[in-house]
Amino acid sequence: MTKTPHKKLNQLESTAICGNDISSSCLYVSALTIGFAGQYAWISLLFVGVVLFLFRKIYGEVVGALPLNGGAYNVLLNTSSKRMASVAAVLTVLSYMATAVISASEAMHYLHNIIDSISIPIATIFVLVSFTILAIIGIGESAKVAVGIFIFHLISLVLLVTTSILFVVFNGLQTFHLNWAIPLTTHSLLYTLFLGFSVAMLGISGFESSANFVEEQQVGVFPKTLRNMWVIVTFFNPVIALLLIAIIPIAQLGDHKESLLAFLGHTAGGNWLSWLISIDAVLVLCGAVLTSFVGVTGLLKRMTLDRILPNYFLKENKSGSNYRIIISFLILCVSVLFVTKGNLESLAGVYTFSFLAVMALFGIGNLLLKFKRKKLPRPEKAKGISVIVAISLIIIAFTGNYILNEKSFFTFLKYLTPALLFIFIMLNRLIIIEFIIKAMEYFYNPLRKFVVTSSLFLNKLHTKINSQEFVFFTKGDDVAILNKVMQYVQNNETTKKLKIVNVIQESHSNQKLKIDLEVLDRAYPEIHIEFIEIEGVFGPELITALSEKWKIPKNFMFIGSPGDKFSYRVADLGGVRLIM
Repeated sequence: MTKTPHKKLNQLESTAICGNDISSSCLYVSALTIGFAGQYAWISLLFVGVVLFLFRKIYGEVVGALPLNGGAYNVLLNTSSKRMASVAAVLTVLSYMATAVISASEAMHYLHNIIDSISIPIATIFVLVSFTILAIIGIGESAKVAVGIFIFHLISLVLLVTTSILFVVFNGLQTFHLNWAIPLTTHSLLYTLFLGFSVAMLGISGFESSANFVEEQQVGVFPKTLRNMWVIVTFFNPVIALLLIAIIPIAQLGDHKESLLAFLGHTAGGNWLSWLISIDAVLVLCGAVLTSFVGVTGLLKRMTLDRILPNYFLKENKSGSNYRIIISFLILCVSVLFVTKGNLESLAGVYTFSFLAVMALFGIGNLLLKFKRKKLPRPEKAKGISVIVAISLIIIAFTGNYILNEKSFFTFLKYLTPALLFIFIMLNRLIIIEFIIKAMEYFYNPLRKFVVTSSLFLNKLHTKINSQEFVFFTKGDDVAILNKVMQYVQNNETTKKLKIVNVIQESHSNQKLKIDLEVLDRAYPEIHIEFIEIEGVFGPELITALSEKWKIPKNFMFIGSPGDKFSYRVADLGGVRLIM
């Protein structure tokens, strides 16, 4: 049976899904930044807009060249090693996990201000379960909900800003002048701005989300989502910070930091605006939960296809959703909520350091793309110096957050370590299985029955993992290039079989290539090389035909980096990986 293709997301739907996450920062980032940078917070927030502008080009270049789900994981998989890519994936999953739990919990804190009878932990779990069900129903339905939340959020922010400006116009700038005159007591202006900038970087959390479901977006939509998110953050965050300084004395801000925008709305417009902002906060923070589920599903599906996670997670329902991934993510989120007892500081540590590390790795992936995939076509390019500056600014923000939240950094490490250990086991499972088999053989006599049963199971599992075939499409490359291919497969994949395919348009056999492969076959005795020559034209149709004929998934097929004259986009090849 042929699968019906899913409807691709348009600009509004895509922007809404990732925009709810990043724009929800407007509810808290101004208050946090003022807490460290005082009246100069708006400068720190403007500088964050500059950083985001640099990353627009970085993300645009990478995803334009490799328009596949996975974000930082995808670019590092296609430019470095699977191990490096897996680290980026783990950090991204931790970021999504913390985002989902924090957003759900914060949303219920806002709701508690409206309905004080609710239990925040129970309500938080209810939100997580509700959006799990929505994600299982399908991304199309999720997008409709996200659009509704996003539009309501933008209207609420516009009303808040407009009402606050009118309040300043009619009441004057006395409060602003008083706040501006507050002297710096402990730090220099530069250090104050540095701390403010470090905290303000929380305002761009979620910017990476769009890259994790790019395959679900219509062609050309991705760069527009980046632009839209940049405009929202660069405008609203500094403006709201300025209005807070102009309307509310800084001394009063600390008493209302958990719902500061609701307090601003009450001061500038009265109860109706305070209620509107509170309701908006509940909705948009729930929207950020939805973003986490959508983003993590795209990423974990890609990791499962690449055999980093068990194939168990690939099972789909009728709407095409990977419900086992979604349910597993829900279990992870609920368990974290119980382990931390809803402590937002612990979760914030995981959240902050994870997404900053992911953005830094994405920048590194961009540099690797420039050096290793020079010929790969891309719609736009980020200048090398701007990429280095952007990565440096992320490192500065990471350092600043470490200075401010050293305890949270170690909480982050507590979550990161077991996650990396699990990935290490998955990537090295063949070596581990072989070690266990040998250990069992050593203790064969005293544990004969158990050893025989376990050894049969492990040997069967070992054979099954090794039996997966991989394919490399060669253009008749010389032996040095093919040797690099063999090294990549040996270092990154668990397989004993590799098909090397040469697509020719006429029946002229490449004798030199055959001789080279015979040499490589002797040099790598642990990998069986099968050389196949096919008459035809290399392209999506041929890849699909071979994938179906050989029952080899497309993400287990490799090519070298194509040049500018290549007739197709990498995305058109259905997930074929670049390894050279």
